[in-house]
Amino acid sequence: MKPPADPTNPGPINPTRPIRLGVRSIAALSLVSLVGLIAVGWPLLADSDSAVTTHAADAPWFFAALLPLLIAVVVATIADSGMDAKAVAMLGVLAAVGAALRPLGAGTAGLEPMFFLMVLSGRVLGPGFGFVLGAVTMFASALLTGGVGPWMPVQMLAMGWFTMGAGLLPGAAGTGIRGRGELLMLSAYGFVAAFAYGTVTNLYGWVTVGGLGTGVSFQPGDPVHENLVRFLAYVLATSLGWDLGRASLTVVLTLTVGGTLLKALRRATRRANFEAQVTFEGSKEALRGEAAHRT
Repeated sequence: MKPPADPTNPGPINPTRPIRLGVRSIAALSLVSLVGLIAVGWPLLADSDSAVTTHAADAPWFFAALLPLLIAVVVATIADSGMDAKAVAMLGVLAAVGAALRPLGAGTAGLEPMFFLMVLSGRVLGPGFGFVLGAVTMFASALLTGGVGPWMPVQMLAMGWFTMGAGLLPGAAGTGIRGRGELLMLSAYGFVAAFAYGTVTNLYGWVTVGGLGTGVSFQPGDPVHENLVRFLAYVLATSLGWDLGRASLTVVLTLTVGGTLLKALRRATRRANFEAQVTFEGSKEALRGEAAHRT
């Protein structure tokens, strides 16, 4: 006989995940991540007279090839998890909300409220859902704001990493950090990850946009450490304020309304009851006795 339910302890908050990371999705995600990292950093390792640096103008076309790989990750993830209509609906709603939030702050000191939503969604719904949601949201927001270009696959990949990381934080499976401690952890992650997102996207632009002729420009063929020093100076001079605005807004929104949104997302997940399985309660003897009585 089951003990009576304790209203003060509802049990695991997030017992199921709409999208799991299976073997195929992990393989596809690892492949696209490796390709993305190589694509971002290849100019740092190339010689000044090599073919890759003399054809640096072709880099945007190479990045455009990342888009089919990102789509392959989404397809593989859906195939592994068997994502049902409820998960598709939740993915669509959250992606639409995230895409709508981006224009509210874009162009104003880096204030982008969509990052706050991505952190909380990844936390509640897991790393698999997080990566898919991040990539789809960035794609939808690019269509909405007219930001489609060779940089879009890099932004999709970086946002997928950003959202997936929140789902990999400790205590996301129903036990562990909750309450104020959880909000502080998510705020710290959002602050650091916002800068990491900006670093990845900045590095792409820095190594592919040549001919600036300044002391912080990328110099093909120079030692890696010298170019990294220039890149640090480039970030400090051009995008530090933008990244700081994004990170600060993520922290403020997480600490102020994050608790309410976490409860709403977890309530929606429980009601959707993803991956619900039919179970039978009672002992085998009782079931046999009932069957014999009916006979």
